[in-house]
Amino acid sequence: MSKQPRRTEEDSLGKVSIAQNAIWGAQTQRSLTNFNIGNDRLHKRFIHAFAQIKRCAAMVNHDHGLINEKQKQLIVQAADKILSGDVDDAFPLKVWQTGSGTQTNMNVNEVITNLVNQSLDQPLGSKYPIHPNDHVNRSQSSNDTFPTAMHMAFVEHIHAELRPALVRLRNKLGEKKVAFANIIKIGRTHMQDAVPVTLGQVFSGFEEQINISIQQLDQSLPALYQLAIGGTAVGTGLNAPKSFSVDMAKAIAEQTGHAFITADNKFQALSAHNAACTLSGCLKSLAASLYKMANDIRLLGSGPRCGIGELILPQNEPGSSIMPGKINPTQCEALCMVCIQIFACDYAVAFASSQGHFELNVNKPVIAYNLHHAMDLASASIHSFIDHCLDGLVANEATISQNLKNSLMLVTALTPVIGYDKATDIAKKAHQDGTSLREACLELGYLSAKDFDQAMHPKKMIDPE
Repeated sequence: MSKQPRRTEEDSLGKVSIAQNAIWGAQTQRSLTNFNIGNDRLHKRFIHAFAQIKRCAAMVNHDHGLINEKQKQLIVQAADKILSGDVDDAFPLKVWQTGSGTQTNMNVNEVITNLVNQSLDQPLGSKYPIHPNDHVNRSQSSNDTFPTAMHMAFVEHIHAELRPALVRLRNKLGEKKVAFANIIKIGRTHMQDAVPVTLGQVFSGFEEQINISIQQLDQSLPALYQLAIGGTAVGTGLNAPKSFSVDMAKAIAEQTGHAFITADNKFQALSAHNAACTLSGCLKSLAASLYKMANDIRLLGSGPRCGIGELILPQNEPGSSIMPGKINPTQCEALCMVCIQIFACDYAVAFASSQGHFELNVNKPVIAYNLHHAMDLASASIHSFIDHCLDGLVANEATISQNLKNSLMLVTALTPVIGYDKATDIAKKAHQDGTSLREACLELGYLSAKDFDQAMHPKKMIDPE
């Protein structure tokens, strides 16, 4: 088997061997060699955000007279090629690299350089007429571009995927709320029978939980709109024009259509990641809501004959390799596992965000990876849950009615009429004798049949007003 042809490049540490046709350069190759850890890569949205930064930087640097018109055009064209998705394979680096993400920044710089120079019939690895540091990385550092790309990619991920998924889920739950509005069921607290609710009221609770998650997500955006670009290495803005940060934020906002602004304090933007922590907290809160909803639906659908059985879940696939005819609540289980993973992602983000030593937090790639991972999982699992569970979910009205009639906690409605102690006597006697509340009440002589029937009305219990 013949070896793949190689080329040799040289950087400040010496010579590096690279695959002949690879459009990255020496620093990317060193990262591939030195950080061959796992298979996790940074999200495509993140890489594309980096390309947008380089595109805007070329325009702003040109406006400040730091690169010429031709150089600007060439860098913009190369960045556009990255944004088209045509060269996604040119970004092979792992998450587990330097904590500042320097190798990823240089990966983007080198790819843009090679795309430009190759288009001008220059060999791969040449640094003329475009240089990765002097031109593509002009007025920037990894320390301010990486957190800028993080915020840009997070915002795009929220708007393009996560928020639409949440809106769809909220609307679907709203549909179920209306469909189930007149179905009265027994409520449960402490996993025990309680007073009645409607199934619609139960789903209204799920709907509002998701609505709150959307509100929390929206509230996290203003901090994410603040960009670190212009802070360069430590937040002072060294080697960048005075207005570079403001000009870049304006250019990025125009390019993306999102309300990006320059960060109020670049020292915070480079050394801490409060906005990312807040977003992660929103995702954790969402996961808690999704877990509660999925688990409640799973429990309400338990059975079909020996459980609660008040909901009938869609039959998507056989549930057992040994028990014929068994159907399991698999979409609920999948969503719950996703929520567990999101909790783990939040822990990683929180711990990584706490480790901002002096002027730089050096856990940026793991923060970016976990937040994108959490948003990807949340978005995909929500759509799956809607398509394969909520859409086909129906109420088992016969079981709901039977459970309601059998509940002892309907006796709560008698408390204002005969007092707590007598109502307790009725519930205890009915439970011990295996009779109805009505029979127990009449036997104890606490109310007449007419008075009992007038007080004991489930429809009045779900909306006392």
